[in-house]
Amino acid sequence: MLPSIFGENLFDDFFGDPFGMMPRGRDPLYGKHARNLMRTDVRETEDSYELDVDLPGFKKDEVTLELKDGCLTIQAVKGLDKDTSDKKGKYIRQERYAGACSRSFYVGEAVEPEDVSAKFEDGILTVSVPKNAKKQLPKSSSISIQ
Repeated sequence: MLPSIFGENLFDDFFGDPFGMMPRGRDPLYGKHARNLMRTDVRETEDSYELDVDLPGFKKDEVTLELKDGCLTIQAVKGLDKDTSDKKGKYIRQERYAGACSRSFYVGEAVEPEDVSAKFEDGILTVSVPKNAKKQLPKSSSISIQ
């Protein structure tokens, strides 16, 4: 399990773009704080790695996990409601976010999707990834000689 150490710079706001002229590093849906959306704690136990991912405001059916080539990707997508009015009145301003965010972790190519377990409760996704996944022996097509 290789957690990322990048994206945590104390001086990002200090040396950032004071006039908003530079488009880099800005997410059009979430703004400059998009990197704060999927804060993750990674714990190591005797037999697994436990990930606690903060996903406030998301529902269980808006979160997906995919394991491909040893990379576990967590994605959350919240639909943007284009309707500017509802039964309660017309929206003047909407500040609740909508869009997509994702985060990936390299967990090793020996890990299979059935080895990973996940639970979503109270805006926190808890994922358990085994340390030593069961390695399947390669199937041999050779015939032994007696």
